[in-house]
Amino acid sequence: MIIASQLLSAALFGSMVFFSFVMAPLIFTQLDEATAGRFIRAVFPWYYLVLLALSGLAGLALFTVAPLEAGVMLAIASLAVFSRQVLMPMINRFRDQSTAGDQAAGRRFDQLHRFSVIINMMQLVGVTLVLILLARA
Repeated sequence: MIIASQLLSAALFGSMVFFSFVMAPLIFTQLDEATAGRFIRAVFPWYYLVLLALSGLAGLALFTVAPLEAGVMLAIASLAVFSRQVLMPMINRFRDQSTAGDQAAGRRFDQLHRFSVIINMMQLVGVTLVLILLARA
């Protein structure tokens, strides 16, 4: 189970790094704002499903052999569910209101977007720590 969880964790880490540091910046530098926004809205639900699947499976695989690491991976999975089901719809709603001219909604969008970035960074730190701990095992 350790090898399977290492592979799942490595795939999660690679997916997160690629999307966060390659795809997202590339989308916003190469596409106009409206197209980039539509594209990101289409991609993010799948991004969170990938995070959920990989971290959830790794957490389950680690449950009996490495409970601390399993807990971190299951926390990452839980945050993916929260981000996908709660935070993302709120961000989209406030972005739409902001685009329509609502300045208060624009401020709320900025706050929620920052919060989502913080969550993503926490997840990335978590999977990095799990990979380090599993490599030492």
